[in-house]
Amino acid sequence: MSHEKLRQSAREVCARFGEEYWRELDERREYPEEFVRAMTESGLLAALIPEEYGGLGMTLAEASVILEEVNRSGGNAQPAHAQMYVMGTLLRHGSEEQKREYLPKIASGKIRLQAFGVTEPGAGTDTTSIETFARKEGDRYVINGRKIYISRVQHSDMMVLLARTTPREAVRKKSEGLSVFLVDLREAVGRGLTVKPRRVMLNNETNELIFEDLAVPAENLVGEEGEGFRYILDGMNAERILIAAECIGNGRWFVEKATKRAKERVVFGRPIGENQGIQFPIARAHISVEAADLMRFRAAELFDRGEPCGAEANMSLLLAADAAWEAANVALQTFGGYGFDAAYHVERKFRETRLFQVAPISTNLILSYVAEHVLGLPRSF
Repeated sequence: MSHEKLRQSAREVCARFGEEYWRELDERREYPEEFVRAMTESGLLAALIPEEYGGLGMTLAEASVILEEVNRSGGNAQPAHAQMYVMGTLLRHGSEEQKREYLPKIASGKIRLQAFGVTEPGAGTDTTSIETFARKEGDRYVINGRKIYISRVQHSDMMVLLARTTPREAVRKKSEGLSVFLVDLREAVGRGLTVKPRRVMLNNETNELIFEDLAVPAENLVGEEGEGFRYILDGMNAERILIAAECIGNGRWFVEKATKRAKERVVFGRPIGENQGIQFPIARAHISVEAADLMRFRAAELFDRGEPCGAEANMSLLLAADAAWEAANVALQTFGGYGFDAAYHVERKFRETRLFQVAPISTNLILSYVAEHVLGLPRSF
């Protein structure tokens, strides 16, 4: 499918959920159940699932266009985006039995796979320092530990979980001894898993998870024991590219809003867009978004060809996150006091966009990655 046709398909779904829909959800701190259901029924959330498993079998570049359009429409792809990249761990590293059992159900919406359990209170983005431990006992693993800021758990049936299966002192490198599990949340909650909601700055269902002797069948291990860190890294490039696309969608929404406002808002008898102090920042924000868009597609092209793309995926996210944040500030400044009024939607999108400076990875860590792995500078941490 051409990108333009795909954009149109996404716009048709998003048109049913206008900015007021998202504003009201934000006000009530509610999950967009109807929107996610509509995206699932349209097949768009199954973009990356191969056709043999009931999906659309699209490229990452095509999938990224879908998420971009959600945010460009004034919506928020975060409540649904994880299904696109989380299932990649299962698709690339799961057994054939696991793929045939779960992927068709994920594609049809019978199973919601939106939760990704990695971050911990003492580890943050230092993934190799996680302490949640899965101990093998016969035909099951018994899991104990904590996770923090895990999104969409209350609206997921399954979760991809990263846990340590070999103590850190018993491995040569910290990245060894980590394993990935499929956790059935329908069975786990209340039977060894406690979910504690956390209120955050934006309307994103976020939780703390406490594991106390949670039993998970050994057959739910994804791939080989001890290889989980490699599996998770494999999916992070896709995550970064997809979220870069969301940032680009946000950036374009802000630029379009600011441009329209600058044309229509009259002060001292003239549209404020006649003033270079208004038009130059909008133009610069537009240029930044367009430049980030090029890196997004470059990274996606490499990913889709199966070529190394770690540097490009990280750079695309940094450029897109910075461009969206620049556009957000420009839009707020253009709207002036009205920008703080929820009725104009800018303040909601402003809060949503700020997240991407720190998640899924801090832009400072991206700079560190590029300095070390691209430029060959000494490791800074």
